[in-house]
Amino acid sequence: MKKKVAMVQMDVTYGDPKVNFHFVGKWVMDAVQSGADIIVLPELWDTGYDLKRFDELADKDLKATIEFLSDLAQQYHVAIVGGSAAELSGESMKNTMIIIDEDGNLVHTYSKLHLFQLMDEHVHLTGGEDYPDFELAETDSAGFICYDIRFPEWMRKSAVNGTKVMYVVAQWPKQRIDHWRTLLQARAIENQCYVVACNRVGSDPKNEFGGQSMVIDPWGDIVTDGGPNEKIVLADIDTANVDNVRDQIPIFQDRRAEWY
Repeated sequence: MKKKVAMVQMDVTYGDPKVNFHFVGKWVMDAVQSGADIIVLPELWDTGYDLKRFDELADKDLKATIEFLSDLAQQYHVAIVGGSAAELSGESMKNTMIIIDEDGNLVHTYSKLHLFQLMDEHVHLTGGEDYPDFELAETDSAGFICYDIRFPEWMRKSAVNGTKVMYVVAQWPKQRIDHWRTLLQARAIENQCYVVACNRVGSDPKNEFGGQSMVIDPWGDIVTDGGPNEKIVLADIDTANVDNVRDQIPIFQDRRAEWY
């Protein structure tokens, strides 16, 4: 599979879904005009980390958010890895990724499994109970949200299941942006797959975010790096490279899973 991916490295207006929906519509149009086949949004692009008001801001069962992204995908015939959005599910609040195919169909949702205590996620949110794996553009893929990348065993599980592209969406703080780059490269190298990672820029009342959305190939080489400013970050991926790398260094054949 050869595809052009576009990561929307945007600022997020704190606690204002209406404004953020408006700007995402514009960013998606710009990405389509750049030739994108797959568009990736950042984590919590709808609300930011306004966790104390999640109960009033969150979208019930993500109905409005899914409809919005589905309409965009269908209008432009483009697949959308819809970052993540604030979801009200029953009495629980979740941080949930939305995957939409190029025909506007909902492919998968994944709620963030690992909750980040430094930003009080564990106080306000409920962790997910679903798996991150899905198929998009006829390719085995998986989606992860921010803090998830610090748990290599979670991402390895998807690689063992055949994942060739890992999508990561984040609001990763600027002061730890070196960790972002290093962890993403490590996940690409050890799983011999593409990592497509979209991080926001800008700031909220407590944090400044570092951008540097990037695509990393199965050798761990950075294909593109978005730097610190708002922009569409573009890259071409070819999943044949995944097969080539896995043939050269057959780590999945050499695993001793009975020992770990």
